[in-house]
Amino acid sequence: MIRSSRYQTARATCAAPAAPAGGARVTGGRGCGYLAAIPFALFAQAALAADAIAVPSGQLVTLAEVLLDDAPGQPGQPPQLWARFRFLAPQIARGTGTVSYETAAPDMDHLCGTLALPYLAEHGMTAARVVISLSDRELPFGAQDPEATQFFEAYRPDGAACMWEAF
Repeated sequence: MIRSSRYQTARATCAAPAAPAGGARVTGGRGCGYLAAIPFALFAQAALAADAIAVPSGQLVTLAEVLLDDAPGQPGQPPQLWARFRFLAPQIARGTGTVSYETAAPDMDHLCGTLALPYLAEHGMTAARVVISLSDRELPFGAQDPEATQFFEAYRPDGAACMWEAF
């Protein structure tokens, strides 16, 4: 199904929110940064999104949505495609969770290499960056919730490998 709106995403359930105009502040993980977000359509298969995915920490995560953003390139260069894979990971919750950032970091590396890169290849896409995010609860992209726990990592695809990138 194709939605006719300026912002579109692939999403496992319900309507897909988009980044606010001008982008969203992204914090956490090994670095932080500001990204101009101009998502456009990418529709994931519902079966893929609904399945729990085992990761190295032993927690089960689920794919919540996939976003494609045009992030500004270097001066004089065209915008770069960033692919964002957003996962629900309830076990990272502060207070009640059992998985720390140090434990979850290899999970994000694993998700980039075993899910994100094959997904991009299957759909014939080349991204300048892949962002993997884990959240203990469902949040609209770009929303802030002081109660939520979120981890983010950015990678540069290099052949069949994900090279960690500070942002």
